[in-house]
Amino acid sequence: MVETVKKFMYRQSLTRKRNNHSWHTNGRGAHVAPSRYVNKTIEEEAQPVYTATHQFVDFAISSELKANIAARGYTMPTPIQDQVIPYVLQGRDVVGIANTGTGKTAAFLVPLIDKVMRDRSQNILIIAPTRELAVQIDDEFRLFSVGLHIRSALVIGGASMANQLWNLRQHPNMLISTPGRLKDFVKQGLIHLMDYKTIVLDEVDRMVDIGFIADIRYLISLLPVARQSLFFSATLPQDVTGIVQSFLRDPVMVSVKLKETAQHIDQDVIRVRNKKEKLQVLCTLLKKEESSKVLIFGRTKWNVEKLTRSLAEIGFSVGSIHGNKSQGQRMRVLAQFKENKLQILVATNVASRGLDIPDVSHVINFDEPESYDDYVHRIGRTGRADKSGVALTFVVTGDLRAVYANG
Repeated sequence: MVETVKKFMYRQSLTRKRNNHSWHTNGRGAHVAPSRYVNKTIEEEAQPVYTATHQFVDFAISSELKANIAARGYTMPTPIQDQVIPYVLQGRDVVGIANTGTGKTAAFLVPLIDKVMRDRSQNILIIAPTRELAVQIDDEFRLFSVGLHIRSALVIGGASMANQLWNLRQHPNMLISTPGRLKDFVKQGLIHLMDYKTIVLDEVDRMVDIGFIADIRYLISLLPVARQSLFFSATLPQDVTGIVQSFLRDPVMVSVKLKETAQHIDQDVIRVRNKKEKLQVLCTLLKKEESSKVLIFGRTKWNVEKLTRSLAEIGFSVGSIHGNKSQGQRMRVLAQFKENKLQILVATNVASRGLDIPDVSHVINFDEPESYDDYVHRIGRTGRADKSGVALTFVVTGDLRAVYANG
C-alpha cells in the first residue's frame, strides 16, 4: 500500500491511542497487556495472497545484476521489493514499512547496486543500528554484487579500526556502518559525508530506541542537501516522524504490513509463580523435540549471561550474545547458531532487529520486552519467509498480583 507520510502518521497515532489501555507492568515501568502476547494461528483461515506486479527480470536493472539475483534462486519479488524497487530506481525518497523477514534489505540493495553500476562515482551510505545487522547487510551486498567490481567497506564498533581504514582507502562505493563508529570516523576526518549522495537508514526505530537519535540527526546534517534518502523499518514510532519529515524530500510511503506480527507465528503466554518455576518450565520446553532451534531473550546482559550458564550446566547446547561480548565472540556464536551447531541462543535486544537466522523454531521471551514494539521485533526472528514459528512469553503471576494490590 502506498500513501502519503501525513496519512500514515495519522493512522499510526490512532493505533497508539487504541493500545494505551494496556495495564500490565513488565518490571521496567512499561505497560503491555499479556493478552497482546497471544495470537493463535488459524491455518484454515484463508489469507489474502499478494500478487506481484513485477518479476525481477522486469526491473530496469543491469543484466549482470539480474543474473546474480537469478543465481540466488529469486524470480518473484516480495511485496516490499515489488513496490519499493521502482521508486528507488526513479531516484525517489522512500519510507518502507514491512514486517521483519520480508526482504527489506534486498529492496534497497538491488536498485542501489544498479545505481552504482550506471555511475561509478556514486557513493552510498547505509546505517544500521547493530553490528550484526551491518555485517548481514554487507554479506548480502557481496552476494548480489559478485563479479560486478563494486567494493564495500564495513565500519562498525568492536572491530579493528586499522582494517576498516584500509578498506576505506580502497574507495568503496558502499559504506555500511553503525552510528557510533561512523560518528567517530567523521569527527576524525576519516570519512567525509558530503561525498555521499544516497543514504539508507535501516531499522530506524531501533536506532531511536537505543539512543542514537542525536547521532543520526548530526550525521544527516553533514550530508549533501541534494540526496536520495531511504528509511526502512518494521515499525515507525512517533519519535521517528520528525526525522522523516525533516530530512526526506516528498517521500513516498510504502507500507505492506497487514498486522503488527506475522500471521503464521503462534503466540502465547506461559504464566509461572516465581523465577525458580520459570527456569524449570523453560527447561521442560527446551527438552521437547519440536524445540529444535530456540532464541531466548533476556532483559539485561547480566540476566542473559546468568541464564546461559544455568542452561549450559544442565547440559544444553547454548551460547549468548550481548553488549559485553567482543564483536568476534558475537559473530562466532551467531554463526554457530545459524549453522545449527547450537540449539539455543540467549540474547539481549541486540539480536531482535533485522537478523536473518534461518529456521528458528521458537522465540521465548524469558524476560518480558520493555515495549510492544520490542516484542514485535523479537518474535520476528521466527516465522520468517512464510514459515511457521512459535513465540512464547513468560509472565510471572506474582507481578500480576502486585499490580492488582496497587490498584
